[in-house]
Amino acid sequence: MHPIVQVQPPLKFIPPALNPLVLKGTQLLLPAWLRSRTAITQIKAENVEVLVDLYHQFQAGKIRFLMAFRHPSTNDPLCMAYLLSYIVPRVAQQQKISLQYPIHSHFIYDRGIPLWAGAQVGWLYSRLGGIPIHRGKVDRLGLRSVRNLFAHSSLPMTAAPEGATNGHNEIVSPLEPGVAQLGFWCVEDLLKAGGSEQVFIVPIGIQYRYVEPPWKALEQLLNELQVDSGFQPAGEEASSLGEASLYRRLNQLSEHLLSLMEEFYSRFYHQIPTTTKVGTSEELKLPSSEQKFMTRLQALLDTALQVAEQYFGILPRGSLSDRCRRVEQAGWDYIYREDIKDIEALSLIERGLADRIAEEANLRMWHMRLVESFVAVTGDYVMKKPTVERFAETTLLMWDMITRIKGGNPFHRPRLGKQSVQMTVGEPIPVSERWEIYQGDRRSAKLAVTDLTHDLQTALEGMIE
Repeated sequence: MHPIVQVQPPLKFIPPALNPLVLKGTQLLLPAWLRSRTAITQIKAENVEVLVDLYHQFQAGKIRFLMAFRHPSTNDPLCMAYLLSYIVPRVAQQQKISLQYPIHSHFIYDRGIPLWAGAQVGWLYSRLGGIPIHRGKVDRLGLRSVRNLFAHSSLPMTAAPEGATNGHNEIVSPLEPGVAQLGFWCVEDLLKAGGSEQVFIVPIGIQYRYVEPPWKALEQLLNELQVDSGFQPAGEEASSLGEASLYRRLNQLSEHLLSLMEEFYSRFYHQIPTTTKVGTSEELKLPSSEQKFMTRLQALLDTALQVAEQYFGILPRGSLSDRCRRVEQAGWDYIYREDIKDIEALSLIERGLADRIAEEANLRMWHMRLVESFVAVTGDYVMKKPTVERFAETTLLMWDMITRIKGGNPFHRPRLGKQSVQMTVGEPIPVSERWEIYQGDRRSAKLAVTDLTHDLQTALEGMIE
């Protein structure tokens, strides 16, 4: 990722422009891409018959549906693509159900992805039927496009209701209400058009497992992180081996990094992380050491966000995720200037000042990116269930943070070992049946969206093994 040091033109909407040839080529290349660019060796799926039936009904004009998938990893969209391109057609053939090509869907993606992944990704996503959304504001153009395609396209819709990856296989982040709202909008638009289709939201679980426990690779990665952070385990811990020793070393490294970051914000940003809050009910259930760590971590995350919020003049409202999105959008507003009609027409002084603002906004957003990686971290995630997957997830999140501090690219994560993927298609949640409640007054509509979001959260959590 290259640092931004110059003002940029406004971010343009990338309209979906599904191209059958690009789609076919992408589907053919997908298995090779998975083998060469990821650690995934196998993708299995349960209850695929449910999805086959939904596609069959959709293509018969009886229903509309949106697939809401869990988002623990950046590889999730590839897994969803494999599910639709290969597994669903295979199961349909086994059941002797004829489905029309393509078995595909429109999908919603973060407008920021082409900024760090490259403009070519925006081009590809557009040709695959993707719709970009600005996460930190009401993106009317993007939402209008999603809404229209959901109700009227020849393909269903796909979205990740968590809004972003959280790096945890077994923790579902609080869902954003947008998916539920889209469901009700689809019902409304169908009724206005005289349609009789029923609308469903389909929860889809995704979990990653290591084929062989990569303890050796984890030990090596932990050694590298200790060297990078200047931390040396004391006494016997420095040379002892075994899973229990690695767990203690991970805890010690976490404490060391937490102390470094607390000093960093206190000394150079004059922000002293305050730990006066009592803690949430979940935090209070932790042993005293984990409770103290969790309280300190939450205070540090709050402080890091305040450094960015104070610069942009944003009040700290809502969850950490909500605050991250607002900081991100404020940064984009300073970098991708909609108030400048022609950057080249600026005077040298005006251009210099605009560049300075863009560069500083990018630097302030760095604090938000640190917080982003840790919004789902809990004090007892590994302790409660000390599996190699949980240990790896926590270690990789720590690698993300250290890589950002070093100025590296956190999207190029090290591969610890080969992985298999388990996908689970949940029971479709009917949205049309809730329309009567939604169409009351504003309060009823809000309650209906909240209830649907809660039921989707429960369904996704229920699929975690």
